[in-house]
Amino acid sequence: MSSNETDTRDLKPQFVLPLVVRIERAEPPARTDALETAARAVLEILADERSHGDGEWARAITDWQDARIRKVVRRARGAEWRRASALPGITVTGEAAEVRVFPPVPLDGWPKELVKLQVSGTDLEDPAEPGEVPAGAAVLWLNPELDMSAGKTMAQAGHGAQLLWWQMSEADRKAWRGAGFPLAVRTAPAERWAELTTSGLPVVRDAGFTEIAPGSCTVVSAFPASPVIDASVGPLGD
Repeated sequence: MSSNETDTRDLKPQFVLPLVVRIERAEPPARTDALETAARAVLEILADERSHGDGEWARAITDWQDARIRKVVRRARGAEWRRASALPGITVTGEAAEVRVFPPVPLDGWPKELVKLQVSGTDLEDPAEPGEVPAGAAVLWLNPELDMSAGKTMAQAGHGAQLLWWQMSEADRKAWRGAGFPLAVRTAPAERWAELTTSGLPVVRDAGFTEIAPGSCTVVSAFPASPVIDASVGPLGD
């Protein structure tokens, strides 16, 4: 993407896709479960009928995708989660994780039920190493050289899933959705990272608004059932 295109995109009204992860003190979700659930939540709202045509979310989705594709993950528990769950959106569950995704909002126009939720402190751990990637699942490979918070990584996993969605045929989208969007988030082997970023697969390059340097490659997305259409992807948002 050329610098002129990037400048044009920056001049447009900026929107953000809010995601809220449920993190109860006593039973926080595992990190990988939360990452994968956030990625599926992004896919669910992209595929939802309300996001297309004359749907109630269609204009917001279009405005958001015309500017920078920003996503922000906040955390909630107890009454905060119940208030967030009452807003229009989609709740997606993983093994134990719960993530609710909402239609895009202006960068400075968050609903009052979400605006006070915390961004920082979304730190999660895996009690054990993630298992083998399920057969037929998409894989979102994380950069092994970057140290990102769980919230930031959830946003990046969402970007990686979205790039796959953009590049897939309608038939592949329908099949993937029908199967429940099977995907896995894994940290790439250090010795393979350079190869992955130059393989022609979709690459997420962060805009550098938070935590990491602009242009950092954060995720490489792989889905063997879909051909690579265009791997030239410019910077995305958080």
